[in-house]
Amino acid sequence: METCVELRGVTRRFGEDLVLKEVNLMLGAGRVYGIVGNNGSGKTVLMKCICGFLTPTTGTVHVFGKQIGRDADFPEDLGVIIESPGFLANLNGRKNLEILAALRKRIGEAGIRAAMEKVGLDPDMKKAVEKYSLGMRQRLGIAQAIMEDPKLLVLDEPFNGLDKNGVEQIRRLLLELKKEGKTILLASHNEEDIRILCDEVYEMDGGVLTRFGKPGKRRESEE
Repeated sequence: METCVELRGVTRRFGEDLVLKEVNLMLGAGRVYGIVGNNGSGKTVLMKCICGFLTPTTGTVHVFGKQIGRDADFPEDLGVIIESPGFLANLNGRKNLEILAALRKRIGEAGIRAAMEKVGLDPDMKKAVEKYSLGMRQRLGIAQAIMEDPKLLVLDEPFNGLDKNGVEQIRRLLLELKKEGKTILLASHNEEDIRILCDEVYEMDGGVLTRFGKPGKRRESEE
């Protein structure tokens, strides 16, 4: 199985606080990995290190064979949601995605429309993002993450703000992306999300990453 992400001995300090403690992690292609843990356990910091938003204090992060921070500042072929997606509030959803797509010029209007439709948004809706519900903003954030057809998705609480139908729709979408060979790393507080979606589960507790097998079955520590 192709290795997409590999962390070796990753620590991260903020002043005197050690938030990540010798984290080792390997993610293979075409699988969905879940991270569970309480708020403040280090999940979001770990994801930010993978995405290149934070630099490890010690250790290395490799994504698709490139060391982040040395060979590349940010991973290629990455789609991400970390914390609340930020958009230009006075513009509609499609215009926001058009501005983001123009940065790398990988997709055109058809790709943007397709991504919005996949998450249940009408690409022709004129409503400004400032008038979106929380769930609509979250759908737009997921559309932004998937629109350039990335090989790796890093999703921090992707179901926040979604109603029951929205959750089911996005779960189906993520399973379809898995079938296409995408690698997905997601954090969720919802045990049902983890049970339905994930091939492997990790728990983050006090900066220590512990590996489980299938959801609910404990395996080995990867401290």
